[in-house]
Amino acid sequence: MVSKATASYRDYFDDLEKSLNTIYEFSKRARKKGIDPKPFPEIKIADDLAGLVEGFMKMPGLANRIRELSLKMSREKVAFKIAEEIIYGKFGHLSEEEAAGQAIRTALAILTEGVTAAVYSEGIAKVSIKSNPDGSKYLAIYFAGPIRSAGGTESALTPVIADFVRQLLGLEIYKPTEEEIGRFVEELRLYEREVGRFQYRVSDEQLRSALRHLPVEVTGTPSNRVEVSSFRNLPRVETNCLRGGALRVVNDGIVGRASKVLAVVEDIEIEGWDWLKEIRKIVKKKDSGFMADVPAGRPILCFSSRTGGFRLRYGRSRNTGLAAVAVHPLTMATLQNFLAGGTQLKIETPGKSGVVVSVDAIEPPVVRLEDGSVVRVSFENFEEIKDKINKILFLGDLLVSFGDFLYNNKNLLPSGYTEEWWAEEIQAAIAKNFNGDIEKAAAETSVSSLTSYVKDPFGTKPKIQEAIRLSERLKVPLHPYYTYFWSNITPEELRTLRSWLFSAKVKTQNGTVIEIRGPMREDIKRLLEKICIPHRIAGQEIVVEKEEATAFAYTLGFRKPHEKITDSASTLQNLNRLSGIKIRNKAPTFIGARVGRPEKAKRREMKPVVQVLFPVGLSGGSQRDLMKACKKDAVQVEIVRRICPECNAITFKRFCPRCGSETTPSYVCPKCGRALEKEICPICKVNAKTYARQAVPLKTLVNEACKTIGFTPKQIKGVKGLTNRTKTPEPIEKGVLRAKYNLSVYKDGTVRFDATNVPLTHFKPSEIRVSLKRLKELGYTHDYQGRPLVTNDQICELKIQDIIIPQRSVNYLIRTANFIDDLLEKVYGLPRFYNVRRPEDLVGHLVIGLAPHTCAGILGRIIGFTKLRVCLAHPLWHSAKRRDCDGDEDSIMLALDAFLNFSEEYLPNQIGGIMDSPLFLICAINPQEVQRQAHEMDVATKYSLEFYENTLKRVAARDIVEMIDILKHRFGSPAEFEGFGFTIPTSDINAGNRESVYKSLKKMTDKLKASLKLAEKIDAVDPARVAEIVLTTHFFRDISGNLRAFTTQSFRCKKCNKRFRRVPLKGVCPECGGELTQTVYRGGIEKYLEDARNLVERYGMSDYYAQRLALIEDEIFSLFANGENAKQTDLSKFMSN
Repeated sequence: MVSKATASYRDYFDDLEKSLNTIYEFSKRARKKGIDPKPFPEIKIADDLAGLVEGFMKMPGLANRIRELSLKMSREKVAFKIAEEIIYGKFGHLSEEEAAGQAIRTALAILTEGVTAAVYSEGIAKVSIKSNPDGSKYLAIYFAGPIRSAGGTESALTPVIADFVRQLLGLEIYKPTEEEIGRFVEELRLYEREVGRFQYRVSDEQLRSALRHLPVEVTGTPSNRVEVSSFRNLPRVETNCLRGGALRVVNDGIVGRASKVLAVVEDIEIEGWDWLKEIRKIVKKKDSGFMADVPAGRPILCFSSRTGGFRLRYGRSRNTGLAAVAVHPLTMATLQNFLAGGTQLKIETPGKSGVVVSVDAIEPPVVRLEDGSVVRVSFENFEEIKDKINKILFLGDLLVSFGDFLYNNKNLLPSGYTEEWWAEEIQAAIAKNFNGDIEKAAAETSVSSLTSYVKDPFGTKPKIQEAIRLSERLKVPLHPYYTYFWSNITPEELRTLRSWLFSAKVKTQNGTVIEIRGPMREDIKRLLEKICIPHRIAGQEIVVEKEEATAFAYTLGFRKPHEKITDSASTLQNLNRLSGIKIRNKAPTFIGARVGRPEKAKRREMKPVVQVLFPVGLSGGSQRDLMKACKKDAVQVEIVRRICPECNAITFKRFCPRCGSETTPSYVCPKCGRALEKEICPICKVNAKTYARQAVPLKTLVNEACKTIGFTPKQIKGVKGLTNRTKTPEPIEKGVLRAKYNLSVYKDGTVRFDATNVPLTHFKPSEIRVSLKRLKELGYTHDYQGRPLVTNDQICELKIQDIIIPQRSVNYLIRTANFIDDLLEKVYGLPRFYNVRRPEDLVGHLVIGLAPHTCAGILGRIIGFTKLRVCLAHPLWHSAKRRDCDGDEDSIMLALDAFLNFSEEYLPNQIGGIMDSPLFLICAINPQEVQRQAHEMDVATKYSLEFYENTLKRVAARDIVEMIDILKHRFGSPAEFEGFGFTIPTSDINAGNRESVYKSLKKMTDKLKASLKLAEKIDAVDPARVAEIVLTTHFFRDISGNLRAFTTQSFRCKKCNKRFRRVPLKGVCPECGGELTQTVYRGGIEKYLEDARNLVERYGMSDYYAQRLALIEDEIFSLFANGENAKQTDLSKFMSN
């Protein structure tokens, strides 16, 4: 696929590959020393999706076959064809069960781009052939909780694949009993009550219908300890616990996404799924809109479609798309900095959410000040007015790309009238009315000015008189800057406003209105605010002046005093007639939104923090401190047991500390404890383990490690016990070095930094703090328009695997690089690799990006730094991780750290253990093998006039996809890698707020007060309703849930952290004698009680809320003693003598 790129882009991929090979060879030399679990780097490098799937499934020849089929089939058809060939033995003979499992997992892996851990052993626990009551055989799939990360549609297709496999194997359909159906329904409702909600609301009848028709059994492993109370101990259901994976596949997959499943079924022509047509008709999406749940402190910024909220503006800037949206940087500041670059914004449409970034070419807010003045917020006036804002009348634009509407299968909504639309109309008018002769069209306007209005509508704006002349001569609508929110008022209100104009004192200059002074009236003041026209109050007069006065008077037909407003026509139709020119609807669509998760740029830490994966048991105290534990000569811990074949010494190391020979695993029977030579105990008939509880000379090991490093830390945080399959530990030397550089290790041995995903397709050198010389060395020799790179303000197109890391990560990554260099030099005896001292030294080094639900990393290269708390990367890079930019964060790690320190041996031996681990690495991104969302991202330089006109018709985005340049249209050409365009410019991607005030305010009470204070300022928000939603969806739920948790809580040992369902009879921990403590306290229950009371009183809420709160308080007081001298009643008080 790289062969389709241009020569310069092939050179870029070659450079990445060479750098990666250097790192691989370096880590290979280090691993040969035998210090790590394996003598070679364990991350496998995959060339493409096919190689990735073959690597996971371990089926030779699979990759070539996938590549061959991909040339002539869609990905879905490839998945089913490969499944068929596995069943027929093309890739080796397997039993029916094994073949079914392999076929289903492989097909699902192809559908999920091969990177999602859930499709392998994590999400599909097993596939079995079972018996119906009549003795016939059928297929059953056991889903586990991680199947959720495969994606709703993909997990829904798994039963379809399984049915396809069933038919190939000649098995019967699954025949459920009424008890099994009832059990599933009971289980799902119990899950909703006790664990969490689903994405779709599905009725019992729909569930029963789907379960009766499913041709394969959808079952699963226990995902929760909660047990069903009815339909227990069924013969074919192995557990009474909740099966979360299976529930989600049926509810949110098969039933919830019936339409998408049916489309694939019809395309592949699989019989027996017609019943989905009936389910598709009645299934309803759950009301999970942006206002369904509102945590306290995360304000609602605009109610659904409320006037004065965010105006929908179509377009993509260089830092938006792939779900990311933009507002004006002054919108962030006006909203009291609750929004920052990278903050998640929950939105009404087209998707559920997106990260928000700043773009300064779009509309800023309009506000009313304390003195009654209404102003457009600008960079020039903001400092002066920021503390005087009384009401936010208009939040500004919300920039959303066409691609987001396309991916979400939404109909387009009417576009607001914008500068770029106006420029398209100017261009069309010149072509239509003047045969494209711009000189003839210009007339009194200079040709250069008219050209700039068309070519650069964001940087140039006509004066009002010129805008009117252009509208009259070219028959185009009035420029959007001089068009106010006229559709916000009715014809009757328009009549009132026009009457006021004619009653006012109007000052003119050369026949142009330059000032309007009218009597101060509340109704007029409110109407002026509704149309968002800037004005001020002078005594008892309302004053509209300068260009606003000119535009206002002209639009209202001041030259035609005898014209009448008709109620049968709309406000805009009346204005068109009064003014004699076309007035477009400034804001036909407003989008509701609220603040979601704050942005994140933070080191990855396990809880509690760990610096080395080495067990200390209880000897290290609550901090698991190796330095404290080594005060004893030895500690007793469960650790891998290896034996030296030469001297029979027992150790946990790969090489014998006594004679230097390589050791081998020593098997131990977990039941009788005897050492074995085979994997099964001949006496107990159980599988042997390669670990045992044994004495480890920790004092000696720590002293040797500190001596090797030449540094003795005050503390080294280890773990109480290892969770990996063989109980293999890390070398203590790594912990000493991590303690030296204050680093934390993750479960797989790597050091990581997490940051919110934000897309970027173009950048300026000045924005990323890297010299032109260094950028040229990295291959950025020209800007995106092909001109030689000579200044810091030129715009360059970002290469698809280059990333810009947050400034906050720099110090941590420098310390990580120094840790690796010290490790190489002092432990492995190799030369230093990074030699990083300054931030700029990181530029050009390789990293691996990894999403939490995947097990394949994506190679990236650092080229700069951003002041935002985000990771800026190409949309294709994010999409290759199987991510969009809707508010989630992923991790980055230095490539050599991953190759050197990652080991599969360290991964927890549990479901979900391989998730979020770089088992594989994709070194070159193939644009055709990333998620469909990126394929439908628009890369156009502008949207056509026809597009804007189609938005007014509310057409489906998919119906006009050919009008817009999207990535998918470029497949098979060099343009799939580069030459991307953007429709809206921005002067600085780092502009705007950099940290949400939600993060800087530490107390929930302060966050709540700040969010409600903001709600009271926003015209598009009802603060009382916000308070009700916060009470209902957050406070009441939290208090009630904690009350329930208190009465069913477990107890914890303060010393060893062991938990008990009930307090042991001894009253202390039976394991270590430690003191026991509660896990839920009264303070946790009552933490929001005072805030809830304040909300009810402050907003005068209805009796329902007051009484519900009173009931909760009564329940709390019935559990706890109340008052200073109150004593809780002892059980003995109720017992007779």
